[in-house]
Amino acid sequence: MAATKSYLIKSAQVVLTMDDDRRELARHDVRIKNGVISEIGPGLIAESDEEIVTAQGCVVTPGLVNTHHHLYQTLTRAVPGGQDALLFGWLKTLYPIWARFGPEEMYLSAQVGLAELALSGCTMTSDHLYLYPNGSRLDDTIAAAQSVGMRFHPTRGGMSIGESDGGLPPDRLVEREADILNDAIRLIDTHHDPSEGSMVRVGVAPCSPFSVSRDLMRDAALLARDKRVMLHTHLAENEEDIAYSLANFGCRPGQYAEELGWVGEDVWHAHCVKLDDSEIALFARTKTGVAHCPCSNCRLGSGIAPVRPMRDAGVNVGLGVDGSASNDAGNLVLEARQAMLLQRVARGADAMSAREALEIATRGGAQVLGRRDCGQIAVGMRADIAIWDVSGIESAGSWDPAALLLAGPTVVRDLFVEGRQIVRDGQITSIDLGAAIARQNRMAQVLAS
Repeated sequence: MAATKSYLIKSAQVVLTMDDDRRELARHDVRIKNGVISEIGPGLIAESDEEIVTAQGCVVTPGLVNTHHHLYQTLTRAVPGGQDALLFGWLKTLYPIWARFGPEEMYLSAQVGLAELALSGCTMTSDHLYLYPNGSRLDDTIAAAQSVGMRFHPTRGGMSIGESDGGLPPDRLVEREADILNDAIRLIDTHHDPSEGSMVRVGVAPCSPFSVSRDLMRDAALLARDKRVMLHTHLAENEEDIAYSLANFGCRPGQYAEELGWVGEDVWHAHCVKLDDSEIALFARTKTGVAHCPCSNCRLGSGIAPVRPMRDAGVNVGLGVDGSASNDAGNLVLEARQAMLLQRVARGADAMSAREALEIATRGGAQVLGRRDCGQIAVGMRADIAIWDVSGIESAGSWDPAALLLAGPTVVRDLFVEGRQIVRDGQITSIDLGAAIARQNRMAQVLAS
């Protein structure tokens, strides 16, 4: 990765800081040095080593944060047979296709998926990879993130209960539990960086309570805490999920998670569509995080997650686009808009403002991933910054340009990650995106044949 330059972002129409005071600063500048925000103010004077980025007619925000994704699925969008299925039926359709993946498919689908996220203003993303066919490794997706320049929180997932043992995945996609844990240790020792400004942090993430054993869930929690890394899994995604938990564990998902050590500020769960009041209180009390995936939940008919009650109770909530086979897009700013709209559908027009939804997409996601150094535009924070051009047709006639999710662009103009510009004038600068898309489309045609 090239060394960071110094930049001065000049004359922003408004800077939405998402700082502790939630300041909105009109006609302000932001200085970036050594990957960090070094100064914010009006009329800053450019220094000799700085590149000036003019932000007139633009809204500047912290980079968006994606707290749940399956990047490998970017190769399997809109697959016939899975387009109109519920979660379990959808998985049954896709598992045999994913079983044909190898390292090249994993790398390229992650690279394209990460570029798509970046164009939607995302600077930091997690990834939940829980199947490893034909020599695939989590290292493949880490390499893809490094090529794009994204701040990356990959998680080592796994499935250990196949169809022959009453599980959902085909036997050829499950692994020995000892192998899953040993590879997690290897990945943490090789790639995990706990330091401030880290570009890679590895987590431990058994796929779901219906695809691994109770022992693996417990052992994964013990391993993660020994290594001081975070824990992630799917939980309470839909009614099928709740029924499975009651039938097989004799309790609801939240109680099952608590019994196995899967609550705490080092844990975040994806979906949580069907949490009840006692589970919301549990998550608030233990500071357990939630990755809310509104578009995927709609696509699979899972329901509307109780985000308003979660937020009111003090649960840390971030956004996730989920897999591109169940969304089928990877646009995080659209995810934020959908989150706002769904809470209004469920609870009234005043249930969530555009600013609150944007806060969940930025500061909220950083909190869920344990990143106190990201998610805000404030002096000393990492320089993860999105610049949105609000002079175009999407915002024409808007009285409040800062209300991006009501009337604003869905593609970022410029994007900085750790002070490096990876999107300039709406184009990825770090990779040849056209060539990557062409390769991915050829791969998809082979898989479909």
